[in-house]
Amino acid sequence: MTTTRTLTLADDLTVTRMGFGAMQLAGPGVFGPPRDRDGAVAVLRTAVELGLTHIDTSDFYGPHVVNELIREALHPYPSDLRIVTKVGAVRGEDGSWDPALSPEDLTDAVHANLDRLGVDVLDVVNLRIMEEADSSLAEPFGALAELQRKGLIRHLGVSTVSDAQLTEAQAIAPVVCVQNHYNLVHRADDALVDRCAREGIAYVSYFPLGGFTPVQSSVLDDVAARVGASPQQVALAWLLQRSPTMLLIPGTSSVAHLRENVAAADLELSPEVVAELDAIAG
Repeated sequence: MTTTRTLTLADDLTVTRMGFGAMQLAGPGVFGPPRDRDGAVAVLRTAVELGLTHIDTSDFYGPHVVNELIREALHPYPSDLRIVTKVGAVRGEDGSWDPALSPEDLTDAVHANLDRLGVDVLDVVNLRIMEEADSSLAEPFGALAELQRKGLIRHLGVSTVSDAQLTEAQAIAPVVCVQNHYNLVHRADDALVDRCAREGIAYVSYFPLGGFTPVQSSVLDDVAARVGASPQQVALAWLLQRSPTMLLIPGTSSVAHLRENVAAADLELSPEVVAELDAIAG
């Protein structure tokens, strides 16, 4: 295998490069309770049993539902498990995603995550920016840095940001991860992926399989047939080989699908196959 299984971002922060995104454990539209609560708990427990040490969540998934499920399924948490959450939004009664970036909003969100996850300190908190491109994140990121100084957060990351916003955040506090939309066919962040690799920052691909619009390509299907894997597994394997600091958080509410995703970490793609897949976004 050409990719290592784990990535160390700090003395107390080592995670498996294949993680689990818990968003899909909520109800339709990431709103309300899951259709199958026992099934959702089983998925979380299976993720840990399979050796994953990186779970991505947020208290605005549900809202509150997913964090409550994580606590029910996994608390007390394994010593090597790292739960990464995000703040910067709230859910409206209609299920809308509304920005919530004031210092007061962020403080409330951090405490909500602490309370529902049942922890005294959060491993990583990502600031999710939901405003226009390249808006300043100095005030909200500074607010999180202050909560970090108070001992409520160990490490900070940013989500849905540009290269310039990453630089702005780094001037305030260390950034261990960037969580942006990136996959085999959505490649706008190529330069940022490479920058993160140079600087030893995790680039966390959300929607690695396309999210609400699944990745589709005849080339991908053909490659998958040739290597004896599913198209989804090939797309995940391509991401792991794309950058040494790439982390993946594919989500699912199915144990079978979870096992399929995790198996992609063992799939090694030849340079010829990688070049063929690279050309899809060309």
